[in-house]
Amino acid sequence: MISLKEVVEKLKVEPLSSVHSLERPIEGGYASDLLSCAMRRAKKGYVWVTLQCHMNVVAVAALGSLAAVIITEGNSPDAETLSKAEKEGVVLLVTPRSTFSIAGELASLGIRGDLEG
Repeated sequence: MISLKEVVEKLKVEPLSSVHSLERPIEGGYASDLLSCAMRRAKKGYVWVTLQCHMNVVAVAALGSLAAVIITEGNSPDAETLSKAEKEGVVLLVTPRSTFSIAGELASLGIRGDLEG
């Protein structure tokens, strides 16, 4: 199983919050920009890939006990969202790359999503 720290190094994504939590293992991955879909399909320990970067992303990630959120397309959360992420222990990572390219790279590292449905 790969750690979040390895993903950060290999994908060259930038950690913005809860940097002390990078040693956590990654159980799988999920990509969607719809919060309702992420709430239903992203599982505990998953990395969620999205272009969304607002406060509700932190709430979904905390509720689902996700390993991290990778925010794509050069989007960046505001100070209030970063503060909430720190408080909730949610790791937010950012990249200028597309969701498609990040999902492909995660798959090439052996990170899989839910095979059902």
